[in-house]
Amino acid sequence: MSVQKAKRQVGKYELGQTIGIGTFAKVRLARNLDTGEHVAIKILLKEKVLKHKLPEQIMREIATMKLIKHPNVIRLLEVMGSKSKIFIVLEYATGGELFNNIVNHGRMGEVEARRYFHQLIYAIDFCHSRGVYHRDLKLENLLVDASGNLKVSDFGFSALHQQLRDDGLLHTTCGTPNYVPPEVLKNRGYDGAPADLWSCGVILFTLLAGYLPFDDHNSINLYKKIATANFTFPSWFSFGIKKLLTRILDPNPVTRMTISEILEDEWFRNGDNPPVFDGTYETSLDDDHAAFKVSQDHQMMGKEEQPAALNAFELIGLSKGLNLGSLFNIEQEFKRETRFTSTCSANEIIRKIEEATKPLGYDIHKKNYKMMLRNIKAGRKGNLNVSAEVFQVAPSLHMVEIRKAKGDTLEFHQVF
Repeated sequence: MSVQKAKRQVGKYELGQTIGIGTFAKVRLARNLDTGEHVAIKILLKEKVLKHKLPEQIMREIATMKLIKHPNVIRLLEVMGSKSKIFIVLEYATGGELFNNIVNHGRMGEVEARRYFHQLIYAIDFCHSRGVYHRDLKLENLLVDASGNLKVSDFGFSALHQQLRDDGLLHTTCGTPNYVPPEVLKNRGYDGAPADLWSCGVILFTLLAGYLPFDDHNSINLYKKIATANFTFPSWFSFGIKKLLTRILDPNPVTRMTISEILEDEWFRNGDNPPVFDGTYETSLDDDHAAFKVSQDHQMMGKEEQPAALNAFELIGLSKGLNLGSLFNIEQEFKRETRFTSTCSANEIIRKIEEATKPLGYDIHKKNYKMMLRNIKAGRKGNLNVSAEVFQVAPSLHMVEIRKAKGDTLEFHQVF
């Protein structure tokens, strides 16, 4: 029995039953032997990842989940690698998929559906504010935790802002047909934000109706329905929800309802309770750094081999011709935030930021590798507050994120 138990252990996690199987990965329930906490571990075979040319997609998922830290988004806890496998350790949502809720219990009432829709919109708004577009929003990718709160998952098809082409649009056709907007099907480029909003509208319709607004066994007929937004409201839909969904499920992305407009909608605002959280919600920075560090703690027990002396990014990067730089070199125009990479150590980065801002009259507060810079002198819009955070992407590469927390945007540009 002791041998059998050893075989089921990965690092500090004891593996349990398989809770999900996909084409390229399976997900197993696991328990943290140090804390007793249950987690979900996505296990990918390195050979299969390379064979199907998926390194960039896996890298994107890891990179995206490190950027998105929101109470309604599944947390990335740790990444480990062995010679043959990649292990992505995720928060475990005990309530399972929201899809199963509809399958087992049927449609929801407006109050319950609105609560989930609130959480979805705030999560997606946060993703978009970080330059991340999910691109595969559907009920199967919305999980529920033990408290009944929604958790957005599966960022495998997500796109970062720097993936936009010169025309400012995304050009990869992806997603689940019933949830994708008309502009994605046209394959002429699309804006990620309104595309995600269309999917949110399909999700809300399905929660309230118990079935999809666009569905047909024939793919051509399905695409025609989506292209013209050809759907019918059930008799029990209220006027407020009809008005909202008509604007969200607009086949023209230019006139489609935006998140800011949804936040002001009368039906949406009824019972609205925006999430309150700080940037430290998800994982401690110690865990964040450890996620990309291979150590003796990350051992594969039993018949599994010892982990290779390289982190998951290097492991996936063995695919020839894969340029990882574009995923993290995010030197771009910014309004309220910007990110850039550095080969300096984390401590050196913190020291240099401190040296650059102290002479400018900033009061500096540090905690681990996070900084809050507060200008003592008031500017055009009060005191300028700037937050800075250092993320470890790989042992020799760090990403620095700088955000305006308060004050004038022009002054923020000048300081940067």
